[in-house]
Amino acid sequence: MLRRLHPDQPQAFAFTPANQAWAEAQITKYPEGRQASAIIPLLWRAQEQEGWLTRPAIEHVSEMLGMAYIRGLEVATFYFMFQLQPVGSVAHIQICGTTTCMICGAEDLVSVCQEKIAKNPHELSADGKFSWEEVECLGACANAPMAQIGKDYYEDLTAERLVAMLDDLAAGKVPTPGSQSGRFAAEPASGLTSLKEYDSGKTQYNASVQLAVDIGDTIKRIDGTEVPLLAPWQGKTANKSAKPSAQKTSAKEQKTPAKKAEASAKSKPAANEPADKTGVTKQEAVAASKAKPPSKAEPKGVSAAVADAGKKPRTMKAPRKSGADDLKMIKGVGPKLATMLHDMGIFHFDQIAKWGAAEVAWADQNLKGFKGRVSRDTWVDQAQKLAAGEETAFSAKARTDGRYDSET
Repeated sequence: MLRRLHPDQPQAFAFTPANQAWAEAQITKYPEGRQASAIIPLLWRAQEQEGWLTRPAIEHVSEMLGMAYIRGLEVATFYFMFQLQPVGSVAHIQICGTTTCMICGAEDLVSVCQEKIAKNPHELSADGKFSWEEVECLGACANAPMAQIGKDYYEDLTAERLVAMLDDLAAGKVPTPGSQSGRFAAEPASGLTSLKEYDSGKTQYNASVQLAVDIGDTIKRIDGTEVPLLAPWQGKTANKSAKPSAQKTSAKEQKTPAKKAEASAKSKPAANEPADKTGVTKQEAVAASKAKPPSKAEPKGVSAAVADAGKKPRTMKAPRKSGADDLKMIKGVGPKLATMLHDMGIFHFDQIAKWGAAEVAWADQNLKGFKGRVSRDTWVDQAQKLAAGEETAFSAKARTDGRYDSET
């Protein structure tokens, strides 16, 4: 049950441009201030891209979501679907070993993996192409025994069929997911006993397998080229070119502009009335505040609603001739925050070193998406040492392991 990061880690991680666009689209699913809810899909995409989940990947995703690294690490180490060590470059085989699969022959599948891949779970094969592990119930008991590769299930397996699958994978072929015995889905292996009028022959595969086959999304790594990077929830309300619904509205149901205005007025509470149980009035007030354009003097990343909190620190129009300090040497400041600070006019350690309680309070409130980061990570204390030419424990380690070399 002990899950720790692998001792050998790459120096850096970056999404491919297409995967970066996909990740940014995922974040838009969630309300402002709740971006951390996207942590699992973004970690999963990072794993799909690299094969396993590295520390730089966890930290990169945490930065994107404005989360402390430890929060990202908590998620990654809690869920067993995240692989914290290198896996086979072609496929990582997960054999279900719970009761139903075990009774139906999972031990034979494990023996195949031990013989053809490696003796122990999570060990790489001699050619580095495969790895395997035994996992808990995967929920396909009616099609036991089974294995999961990537996101897909390979069901009704036999030892002979798994051997053939591994040979195909090694040769660059992709076995079709789903039942390997010819079953359409989870009907009785001996044939239908009910619902016999249903013609399973209308389609070649069940819906899950058909989709995997159609989009080519089986064991392939998702590097942003094989799979359409869709975000269908974006732009629905603002899509002016969208065609009207195919369902026609009758003449009686159509409303004139006057009637529409009257209905709209009845459906909304008065502005001076308290919010009802749904909070409509409060929501409208928030929407109105968001619609108000920010003042020209307001720097990027600053929330208008809290712009007056504390005292705004002194800023600069540009860094000094010697160039901006590497603010990422301050623990808690990643690439995104460093850019945000530059946009606000903060380029040097000694600027932060001079902040008092009022300036810290202002920064804690106005670093959008990173509230509380300044006081939590004691930026001022760190900046004072760095401004004096000293190293902190974090900056010394960051310079040694080259954590941000690819981004500075």
